[in-house]
Amino acid sequence: MESTEGTSHTGFRTGSSSARDETRAAAEAARRRVRVMSATLQPTLPRPEPAAAPAVRLALKGDGAAHGLLDGAWWPRSRDLLSELPSLTAVLDPLWGRITRVAVNATYWPDIPHKVPVGGHVVKAGWFTEFDPHKLLLLSYDTGRWDLLIIPPETGAAEAARLMAAASDHDGPSLTASAFIAADESRYGAAASAVTAFPGHG
Repeated sequence: MESTEGTSHTGFRTGSSSARDETRAAAEAARRRVRVMSATLQPTLPRPEPAAAPAVRLALKGDGAAHGLLDGAWWPRSRDLLSELPSLTAVLDPLWGRITRVAVNATYWPDIPHKVPVGGHVVKAGWFTEFDPHKLLLLSYDTGRWDLLIIPPETGAAEAARLMAAASDHDGPSLTASAFIAADESRYGAAASAVTAFPGHG
């Protein structure tokens, strides 16, 4: 009597039709279990919202103001020029034209890179020991030069707000950045002493 098993066209022996049906059903059940497990083990997680960049602490004189020796004040959050400059130029580029160069006093900035990538272009940075230590000079090929009072990062909020308001005032005094700081300290005494404590790397 012939066996109920036959040989497939590929040469592998195949079982009876009922056995094949059972095998197919078991395989399909296994596939369903795999799909369920995959969905359980690899859930779709919500994408985190990008953190908003902190606002630039900057005060500028208006277009009609007598600019004198300062065009406003900047209160950076650190002495890291590489991380601070991009957010500053992001605000100033639309107002003043693309900033291409900056200069600072080397004493108060621990690390001054020669080039700082900002918003798709590069700003060249220079430093000078004889340069006013409380000033940031900015140059734009399009429109010219600006000078900002630098308020040290560790300055208290009240003192910084007062300095920023005075430096950006329409009728503000025509003083150098360091003279501006000294005049504020002289007027407000010890409360403003932290403003001059801007030690560098040495």
